[in-house]
Amino acid sequence: MSQLTVIANIIAKTESIELVKAELIKLLAVTRAEEGCINYDLHQDNQAPEHFTLYENWVSRELWQAHMANDQLAEYVKATEGAITTFTLNEMTQIS
Repeated sequence: MSQLTVIANIIAKTESIELVKAELIKLLAVTRAEEGCINYDLHQDNQAPEHFTLYENWVSRELWQAHMANDQLAEYVKATEGAITTFTLNEMTQIS
């Protein structure tokens, strides 16, 4: 089983930047403590503050999928409903 890298890009509505940021921050400690999480890093674009990126590495895709099914993520989705314009997620494998 190979390590999984996940890159999530979240674009918040301008009026919801602080809400989305606060809700993403709530996910950090709990996710970093999950089985299989190698790193879970949140970034905010310097020029476009509505753009957030999560850079994640997981021991396996199965453990990442367990993370995706947890209650904290469901709470985040509910709290940010209507506050996000774009969400993209890429599952990646490091090749070098």
